[in-house]
Amino acid sequence: MRSRVDVFAEIRRDARVEGLSVRELARRHKVHRRTVRAALESAQPPARKPHVRSSPRLEPFTSAIDAMLTTDLDAPRKQRHTATRVLARLADEHGARALSYSTVRDYVRVRRVEIEIASGRRVNAFVPQDHEPGAEAEVDFGEVWVVLAGVKTKCHLFVFRLSHSGKAIHRVYSTQGQEAFLEGHIEAFEAIGGVPTRHIRYDNLTSAVTKVLFGRNRVENPRWVLFRSHYGFDSFYCEPGIEGAHEKGGVEGEVGRFRRNHLSPMPVVDSLAELNDRIRAWDHADDTRRISTRIRTVGADFTTEQPLLASLPLERFDPGLSLTPRVDRSSLVTVRMAKYSVPSRLIGRQVRVSLRASELVVFDARTVVARHPRVVARGGESVDLDHYLDVLKLKPGALPGSTALAHARATGAFTSAHEAFWAAARKTDGDAVATRELIDVLLLHRSMDAADVVAGLQAAVTVGAVTADVVAVEARLHASQHHETPGTPSSGRGRVRFPSAEQQRSELRVVSLTQRRLADPAAVIAGLPPDRRPIPSMAGYDELLHLPGPARTEEPTAREETGS
Repeated sequence: MRSRVDVFAEIRRDARVEGLSVRELARRHKVHRRTVRAALESAQPPARKPHVRSSPRLEPFTSAIDAMLTTDLDAPRKQRHTATRVLARLADEHGARALSYSTVRDYVRVRRVEIEIASGRRVNAFVPQDHEPGAEAEVDFGEVWVVLAGVKTKCHLFVFRLSHSGKAIHRVYSTQGQEAFLEGHIEAFEAIGGVPTRHIRYDNLTSAVTKVLFGRNRVENPRWVLFRSHYGFDSFYCEPGIEGAHEKGGVEGEVGRFRRNHLSPMPVVDSLAELNDRIRAWDHADDTRRISTRIRTVGADFTTEQPLLASLPLERFDPGLSLTPRVDRSSLVTVRMAKYSVPSRLIGRQVRVSLRASELVVFDARTVVARHPRVVARGGESVDLDHYLDVLKLKPGALPGSTALAHARATGAFTSAHEAFWAAARKTDGDAVATRELIDVLLLHRSMDAADVVAGLQAAVTVGAVTADVVAVEARLHASQHHETPGTPSSGRGRVRFPSAEQQRSELRVVSLTQRRLADPAAVIAGLPPDRRPIPSMAGYDELLHLPGPARTEEPTAREETGS
């Protein structure tokens, strides 16, 4: 089948070469004379007129639809008519029940734009931008869902994106409050090694803005102003609402891209710290990608941009929200509907708390006395067993059922070595004494590494000397050997070793007095090494009985002198 271009070309050729008339050309090519005249006027066939389909069922109601769309010009964006709502009103108010949804939808889509243009409303258009390297960045939050410790949890994705290279830093927090907002900036600045020199673009977040004024003027949060002054950058606030989203379109798209590529399906993690460790690796891997039609990768563009960033200040800003709760009788402080333990000596006092996006730090004056991961669940608790040891020293019976011990077991701080030591001590000395010994062992964690204390526990259980003193000696010995530098003479005494099964059969087995008391005496004696000492003899004592005594001198007694 010939195209119209081919038909026009043949008509023009026959007219040029053979000089045929319009009538003859129309007869030869089987077209209308109007087509021949059009071909002789231009080699380009005229565009076909689009077929306008009539809508006889819709025409009686077009004026009503136009009225609805006209009222939408002054209505809030989220309360304007949709095609579904227009169809419903036509059916209810005008009895138009024969109209189909597709007919109304097509008319509303075209007519809405025509009415907006006729009213003088501006048409949305995008102008490509070119950003100087190291000068600008964009920040935004996005919602993500995470299976956190087995529970589906709503979290917030903080995104920082450099406008020139597209280098982006992502972090997930349990909140999008000011503490997460500031901590995300600090993480981003430290990750890229600098601060943008011109400004950073934002929505009108409550973490930064307390009031939106006319134009670009804003009343900013005082702590946010302090943060900006500390790091030395300016803020640029977009227009309120959806109209300002295009002013930071790069980070808007980055939120969706990262969520689709790395957070779908929902990540399953035990903590947000674990998830953020994964995100750091993903951010590094994304340096190899290319944005749109750019020739160079994100990492290559960032390499040229990074030296142009402003340097970081020497002192790190504290992003935490400062609070002053009072410690209750359970040695707990309540912050944002969650409870955190502090040392028991602070009961009844007010303490200063720095609430951060990922952790909570408790201060007594200027000294840090407690540090907890931030609790995500409302009504949750974070309890440290060490904070209750001073009280448990006086009340050892409260340890087995304490919440602090349950938390320590759940987090792995109370290890199987602690359990074995406690069980062995109970068999030997009873519950009360064994618990006190265990508390003394737990107090060793304040001054020694956990690995050294665990090694001391294992050594004490191996030899059957389940006392805190033995644990302390073995832990110090393990610490001295573990941290011993090459060339330094080691101590003469070696730590308790754990022999293999073959070594246990070939070497003499050590049996402690504790095991001698607990185990079957016959079995213990049978397991002892042969006693090759000579049988005790009393001959030496017998010889003492036959030794000659000192010579006795005869002296007259008093009675003999008196003659009585």
